[in-house]
Amino acid sequence: MNKRIEATIHGRVQGVAFRHYTSIQAHRLGVRGWVANRPDGTVRVVAEGDERVLQRFCDWLHEGPSAARVDFVDLLWLDATGEFSDFTIRG
Repeated sequence: MNKRIEATIHGRVQGVAFRHYTSIQAHRLGVRGWVANRPDGTVRVVAEGDERVLQRFCDWLHEGPSAARVDFVDLLWLDATGEFSDFTIRG
């Protein structure tokens, strides 16, 4: 069953290639959506895919790349909209 997550990642998550590694992980898992830095220093992720695959993606978001420090993740699970055809990095 396809689901959607909307996540805000808090911690040392900008300037550590978080968006780049998130994109690699998303492509590896077949997740669609986007990742972006936010002005408040957090990273925002909106993604859709199979619920089990998204759970693995969420597990990775709680860890992040080795240079990052994830303090916590605000995470919301929703029904998928089907609006994404791939995974992109936004500003």
